[in-house]
Amino acid sequence: MPSFTGKIILITGASSGIGAETAVQFAASGCGGLALVGRNKDNLDAVCQQCQEKGMPKEKVLGIIADMAKEEEVQRIMDSTIQQFGQLDVLVNNAGMGGVKSLADDDILTIYDTVIKVNVRSMLQLTQLAVPYLTKTKGSVVNNSSVCASRTLPTMISYNMSKAAVTQFTRCTALELAEKQIRVNEVNPGSILTPVHVKSGRADNVIETAKKVHALGRIGETSEVAKAILFLASDDASFITGTSLAVDGGRHIMCPR
Repeated sequence: MPSFTGKIILITGASSGIGAETAVQFAASGCGGLALVGRNKDNLDAVCQQCQEKGMPKEKVLGIIADMAKEEEVQRIMDSTIQQFGQLDVLVNNAGMGGVKSLADDDILTIYDTVIKVNVRSMLQLTQLAVPYLTKTKGSVVNNSSVCASRTLPTMISYNMSKAAVTQFTRCTALELAEKQIRVNEVNPGSILTPVHVKSGRADNVIETAKKVHALGRIGETSEVAKAILFLASDDASFITGTSLAVDGGRHIMCPR
């Protein structure tokens, strides 16, 4: 596991799924502090507790309840992080939402606006706010995109468009921030088993479908994505920027038959 000794990590969407697992793995790596963002207080408190169980002092784990769709709350995320820790070394833009709608749905524009706010606009805003601090530490950014950035799926117009935007955002910011020695990369997960699937009762169906659409014949685990995020954020990836790392069991190379 890469070492993040003394480094301050900010993770959005940290109250469950990939974000929660990423937080726990950063805690196990010996980082200097964690700022964890989520909307569900009970879930976020549980993740903070897990990080403390990995050896993080309580005062080094900051839980921030915030809605990524609200500009003033995104600003508060950065203000709270810097007030608590005084620096920022790694930003993990993980927060996101789905949006299953087709052109036949009357409310598709409403869903589109919300998805873009959460998946793209908040990422742009938070990254912009982070740049002055990442410049000082020559830090890194890891964005969570999706295989859906490049693979077309029906009834997921808004989500797919948002993830394609994230990929271009990653490339554009990597190029712009390279002169500041800030690296920007992204992970592109395939189907990953998360609590959302379990709570919705769709887990069995998702697992069976994943066997067919992934070359490796199975669904992915949150720990597999988290490890990729830690690698891209670490000094082990010091000469990597602007890349999209597929963590999808080969789904992006599959051909429909």
